[in-house]
Amino acid sequence: MKLRIVAALVISLVRAVSAENPPAPDATELTQLLKQFLAGAGRNDVAEHERFWADELVYTSSSGQRIGKADILRDVRAEAAATPKPNNPVTTYGAADIRIQQYGTTAIIAFRLVGTTEKDGKKEIKNYLNTGTFLKRDGKWQAERTVRSHCADLCSTCSCHGPA
Repeated sequence: MKLRIVAALVISLVRAVSAENPPAPDATELTQLLKQFLAGAGRNDVAEHERFWADELVYTSSSGQRIGKADILRDVRAEAAATPKPNNPVTTYGAADIRIQQYGTTAIIAFRLVGTTEKDGKKEIKNYLNTGTFLKRDGKWQAERTVRSHCADLCSTCSCHGPA
C-alpha cells in the first residue's frame, strides 16, 4: 500500500514538473535560426544580421557595453567592406547546450556560444554564455534582448573550459 502511495506521488510530481517546462513548439525553427545566424556572423553577413536582430534590440556584451541594432550593423558593414589581410584570423561560431523556453510569441534562448579562431595553423576556442529574448512578429522570430557573459568571468571550473 505504501509503495502505491509513493509511486502515485512520484508520478504526480513528474507530471507537474513536465507541465511547468513543456517543449517549445517552435524549438526547431528557433534552433535553425540561431545556427544560420551564427554561420553568417562568422562571414560578416549583413543580411543575416538584418534578419536576426529586432530594430529595438538591446545587446549587452560580455564587457558590459550596451548597443543596438544600428551599432551592430555599422560595425558589420565596416568589417565586410574592409579588404581582408592574408594572415587575418578566421573565426567561426557555433552553439552548444541550447535551451529554449517559449511563451506564445516570446521565447527565451540560452546557449553556449563557441567561437573558434584559426590563426597561424592554431585553434583558439572561446566560450560565452548567451541568453536572448526573441519575439515573433509577422511570422518571423527576431532577437529583442541579448546578454553575453564570458565563461572565464563566471568561474574557473565550469564545463565551458573543458577538463581542468
